[in-house]
Amino acid sequence: MAQDPKEELEQQDEEMTVTLTLDDGKELECVVLTIFDAGEREYIALLPIEGEEADEGEVYLYRYSEDKEGNPNLDNIEDDDEYEVVAAAFDELLEDEEFDEEVGEDEVE
Repeated sequence: MAQDPKEELEQQDEEMTVTLTLDDGKELECVVLTIFDAGEREYIALLPIEGEEADEGEVYLYRYSEDKEGNPNLDNIEDDDEYEVVAAAFDELLEDEEFDEEVGEDEVE
């Protein structure tokens, strides 16, 4: 049985990277921050490693899925309402992780 992609990411010592090809043809190397659920779909959060985009700390959010062979597929989020739901879920995820780091998981009841 194939392992859950979220578990695979958590277990890897090295950062997983993805190369995006932007609309203008420019390639952008990004580190995978996380794969997370929002609504009934999975999404992926990517952070550029170098260049102007990295300096700005911009995070890219995409729909995430896998084909039958387990190869990842990223799709643009075209709908503004869907994007708002995904961005809110990602922000909540970040807040939860920051809380865990500040308090420590052993201290959370």
